[in-house]
Amino acid sequence: MAAGIAASDPTPGGVGTVTERVVDIDGIPMSALCAEVAEPRAVVVALHGGATTSRYFDLPGRPELSLLRAGAALGYTVLAPDRPGYGASAPFGDEFDDPARRVDACYATVDALLGASPRGAGTFLLAHSAGCDLGARMAADPRGARLLGLELAGTGTVKYADAERLITAMRSLGDRGTIRDLLWYPEHLYPEEVRGGRSLSSRTPRYEATVAVRWPMKFPVLSPDIRIPVRLSHAEHERVWRTDPDTLDAIARGFTSSPRLVWYRQAASGHNMSVGFAAGAYHRSVLAFVEECALATERPSA
Repeated sequence: MAAGIAASDPTPGGVGTVTERVVDIDGIPMSALCAEVAEPRAVVVALHGGATTSRYFDLPGRPELSLLRAGAALGYTVLAPDRPGYGASAPFGDEFDDPARRVDACYATVDALLGASPRGAGTFLLAHSAGCDLGARMAADPRGARLLGLELAGTGTVKYADAERLITAMRSLGDRGTIRDLLWYPEHLYPEEVRGGRSLSSRTPRYEATVAVRWPMKFPVLSPDIRIPVRLSHAEHERVWRTDPDTLDAIARGFTSSPRLVWYRQAASGHNMSVGFAAGAYHRSVLAFVEECALATERPSA
């Protein structure tokens, strides 16, 4: 894919500076938020969930909750692309009905954003909620074997009964308020301006509805093809995906090719771990796992 780069803020900034950039991928503009450092320890690529954008990882007015700023401060370049059909590519959402097209576009976007810039120990992929479909597909792709590792957060294979009932009602009645109540519970763990996703909401591409329906079946199909270290994270107050031991064990058994699998539970957090008051703690835990993955490439065990 041919690519060209444009930057909305091309002026170099200090550590933790976040810029919005747009790259051209086969005639489609792909946008991203970027926090780049000159000599990164590694590169972290963060994929947002549904009905939001890359701003999920850099909540306006809350720098202490930003994954991009935290990563840059610790020496990592962090890229948060708007997934295909979001951000600048929103008018082209129907171009991405094919999952392989979404995978190719995201890999091309990362390559275009980085260009000849150093990648340190390599590239680590983080995906949240509905973004886990793209993240898992990228990791299961043959190109995924070159990634440092994978973080899948806020996802699963079995929904709570209440969540299943409310989501079914949402699809038949078109009322999204009920699902918002699940995703943003409990409210007191989030800044007031983001509760209910108000300051982060985005229209979703058409293909997202198909992803939501098929993901519980697709996750176990993709997981055996993932050959890199994996961390699976969920929030203490997760209300959509079941996190009981039997369900988690069944998910873990699917990662038959991964050299390392880690579970993580974020205390004092709801589903949207990167924008709650516990976001700083969550992001530091992710970056610690990235560092472990980087060390494993430098000092492989005998």
